[in-house]
Amino acid sequence: MTGQTINYDAIPGNTNLVDLDGSMAARHSSGNKKIVLIPTPSDDPDDPLNWTPRRKWMSMFCVVVYTYGVGIPSAAIYSVLTNISAKTGISLGDLNSGTGYMFLFFGLGCMIFQPLALQYGKRPVYLFSVLATALVCIWSPYCKTNAEWIGSKILQGFVGAPIESLCEISVSDIFFEHERATGMSIYGLALLTSNYIAPVVAGFITNGMEWEWVMYFCSIWGAVAFIFLFLFMEETNYNRKVNPVKVLEAITSIDMVAESDMNVSSDNEKINPVLSNKTVEERLGNINENFDTSDEVEYPKTSSRTWVEKMSFTHGLKSKFLLPHYLLGPFKMLFFPSVLWAGFVYGSSLVWFNLLNATAGMILTAPPYNFSPSMVGLSYISPTIFSCVFFFLSGALSDWMKVFFAKRRPDGLSYPEDRLWILIIYMVLGFLASIGWGVGAYYEKHWMLLVISMGVLGGCGIFGVAAGVTYCSDSYHELDTEGMVVVIVIRNLMSFACSYGLTHWVTNMGLKNAFISSACILLFCNGTFLIMRYTGPYWRNKTKHLYWKFVEENRKILED
Repeated sequence: MTGQTINYDAIPGNTNLVDLDGSMAARHSSGNKKIVLIPTPSDDPDDPLNWTPRRKWMSMFCVVVYTYGVGIPSAAIYSVLTNISAKTGISLGDLNSGTGYMFLFFGLGCMIFQPLALQYGKRPVYLFSVLATALVCIWSPYCKTNAEWIGSKILQGFVGAPIESLCEISVSDIFFEHERATGMSIYGLALLTSNYIAPVVAGFITNGMEWEWVMYFCSIWGAVAFIFLFLFMEETNYNRKVNPVKVLEAITSIDMVAESDMNVSSDNEKINPVLSNKTVEERLGNINENFDTSDEVEYPKTSSRTWVEKMSFTHGLKSKFLLPHYLLGPFKMLFFPSVLWAGFVYGSSLVWFNLLNATAGMILTAPPYNFSPSMVGLSYISPTIFSCVFFFLSGALSDWMKVFFAKRRPDGLSYPEDRLWILIIYMVLGFLASIGWGVGAYYEKHWMLLVISMGVLGGCGIFGVAAGVTYCSDSYHELDTEGMVVVIVIRNLMSFACSYGLTHWVTNMGLKNAFISSACILLFCNGTFLIMRYTGPYWRNKTKHLYWKFVEENRKILED
């Protein structure tokens, strides 16, 4: 990257996603010639962006398997908490507190495992995480005190932390901007359904055996997932080389949108990103720091790697030791309001998920419903079904809106905020479902109302993934790995803070008042997207110089 200069006037996240008149000298989608491929892929068939559809979907399936391998053990006990409490003497409040600690370390662990994945590769980190989770599951059945229980949950959360942030980066590695939300929603669907299917199975296991066997089976499942990933999961870390003569980048570096177009000022004209008199070097100045444009590289048309080479543990290894740099990188992203808000909106979705899990056993096992553990488990089929339904209203709709708005702007301009309109669905349905679940239980309405409300409230969590995570990645894609750590830490700190007092909240306020208040808070949290929709461009423009300064610092460290 020697000689390349950063364009500090470029607004992060603004891209020319649609080539309206076919004048852009950029790589285009084979399915739709008007859509520009962002980021620009290299010519290497082993570049994850260039993988064949079969290879990409196998990688995505491996992410799903990993998510189930770690997600199922983290949620399997939700339907049998009362059984665990009766057997161990640990109160429901303490059991839920243990869950809160687990989610806290799911977030904090990202600050360790994310840098390790960048330095040594994602594949080794995934394999260690799922195997360690399988081993930790064996400890839980032997916990007899609150301290032991919390200790096991802290360790389980720490080793399972890659499920929270590394999966999103793996999705970003293989999908382009215009299809990224679909990939994120598949991950979100796996994350949610793993947490909903687990209690279903756990309830039947507890009825036929003892609750301890729930964790033993989780350990077995984790071992199976480890074997599968060992055989089929490829490394997605990649040092991308793009030839500036062959590919004129049509992304952030040349998307010089004037402040007037961003609702900031009316004094400046918008600079045409294609026709402006910029050199190739300047236009390529703000490409991701992993790009190398120094020499043209000739690649074969198809991958020449064997299966053994594809499963190598060294493909993601950095030759230079950069671990201290990667460890400190996420702290830089605390300066960007868009990243902080993404963590907030994603975190709020987890709060309602935890509130639902904390009260499911409490409500459904009590009169007049008197559900058995297996029946409580079966009730989780409802959020599983609704998660699948909302999957199509989150990822696919989000990607469609991204292209839809870009087609209606000059030069096909796309903003990260274009995706956020999907949160309207969450606002309305989440509010009604929260009322139906808590108030319905208070007035002892038919169990069908509760189960449907449970499904809608639980399934809506996928909107938090599709909106929050993708917004962060779209806004600051050059540093999305560091930004994702901040998003997940905020998300899980919110989860921990709320989980610590969920039982007391419902007990002290009562079901009716607690869930009326939760419905209003849910409405407010998701409604903040309206504020971000109109202030997000301002903040990205306001902090652009600081952002590109960090990007340039990263490049220098990588080049030295």
